[in-house]
Amino acid sequence: MSFSRLSPLQVNEFRALGYTLVRGMFEPDEVELLKKSAKEDNDLDKRSFGRADGEGGKVRLSLWNHPGDGIYGVFARCERVVRSMEMVLEGEVYHYHSKMIMKDARIGGAWAWHQDYGYWYQNGCLYPHMASLFIAVDPCTRENGCLQVIPGSHECGRIDHVLTGDQAGADMERVTALLERLPLEYVEMRPGDGLFFHGNLLHRSDQNRSDHPRWSMICCYNAARNNPYRESHHPRYTLLDVVSDSRIREVGVKRFADDTSSVGWLDDQKDQSARGLSSD
Repeated sequence: MSFSRLSPLQVNEFRALGYTLVRGMFEPDEVELLKKSAKEDNDLDKRSFGRADGEGGKVRLSLWNHPGDGIYGVFARCERVVRSMEMVLEGEVYHYHSKMIMKDARIGGAWAWHQDYGYWYQNGCLYPHMASLFIAVDPCTRENGCLQVIPGSHECGRIDHVLTGDQAGADMERVTALLERLPLEYVEMRPGDGLFFHGNLLHRSDQNRSDHPRWSMICCYNAARNNPYRESHHPRYTLLDVVSDSRIREVGVKRFADDTSSVGWLDDQKDQSARGLSSD
């Protein structure tokens, strides 16, 4: 295993641009375990739900708060992920939630321009000391709706979000003004690549109009010192049980006998922040 944690240069890139891309963060056999497990997981499929994108498409995803001991949990809790998150968020972190984005061939919907903290602000998080890791399960290309980002947009602070379909999107007047000043980057990724990105980074993705799926797992973290001041559908500070990187292969040897009962699945009716509702 070549990648163990972010380098100082990658941490500096994260702070300057709002993201850093790690090629080959997970070995081919590791991400294959994740892919096979996810695509054969009836529970994951059963618990998936859609978000209309306002463009005639729908995004399908499953969410969970507590990672559990199975394949999803060991990816989110392994040392190379957690120690890297501690570097970019400058201290102890805890698992805020994770999700599998199932952007299927020809029908996978778009995500509107947004900041994750634009949602999480509603959950009682006072500071944007939050970040996510996007793990490519399938190849992510411009054709199948890879992530798009605006480098440096994390420095503009939290932008108001308004409802677009079932999604809360950033105020497009401000997004347009930022795009006149900052570049637009398409983040094409291979399976096993990882993208660390700041909670205030503006990002979106197009619909998948290709013949190839674009599944990805996104693990989200909050700084322990940013413990929300009130309850919401995502957890307050919960001690994160970090596991060794080798646990990914050890869990995989069980032939995907994932105890999904240990996963803290999130009821889609309780996940209101991404729909722009403030009652959460």
